[in-house]
Amino acid sequence: MRAKRYGRCAGWLVLGFLLFLTAPAPTSWSPPLTPTATDTSVPAIGRTWPVGVRPAVLRGWEPPATVYGRGHRGVDLAAPAGAPVRTVAAGRVSFAGRVAGKGVVSVELTGTDLRTTYEPVTASVVEKGAEVEAGEVVGTVAPTGSHCTTSCVHWGLRRGETYLDPLSLLPPWLLHRGPSRLLPVLGVPLPT
Repeated sequence: MRAKRYGRCAGWLVLGFLLFLTAPAPTSWSPPLTPTATDTSVPAIGRTWPVGVRPAVLRGWEPPATVYGRGHRGVDLAAPAGAPVRTVAAGRVSFAGRVAGKGVVSVELTGTDLRTTYEPVTASVVEKGAEVEAGEVVGTVAPTGSHCTTSCVHWGLRRGETYLDPLSLLPPWLLHRGPSRLLPVLGVPLPT
């Protein structure tokens, strides 16, 4: 009896597998999200970092290979809890609230089809629809809700449904600026 039952199950499995192999290929289906961007047309319109002067990048942008694949759709910037979070460029706040238990602020950048996001942020300063200038404070770093091992801000950039590298918003002078260096002054006598 048992052998008969196992034989029947095996038969159904083989039949199902054969149907799977001979099924027609699906019609062209476009996923609801575009996984990554190879677009280099992001204008370098940033005028400031979202937090601090030159924060440490704890984790960089890692575009996923597929729409729902693994990756990191933004950059994590080191920032202490309570630190001010600024918008990198002028725009309009399109969202200021909670998503999945985290505070999020989204800003649609003026004159572009780009949108930046900052999380976890307590948006106590702005609300949806507010016009903001580059460098304007949009909230503070929330003490909880970060996916980093230390306190950080996740900064994202999107064009429509396509994720882009937010660091591409920063011009080279801001992105690669190193510390100030004192140079020797020649021809000036030393004080006595």
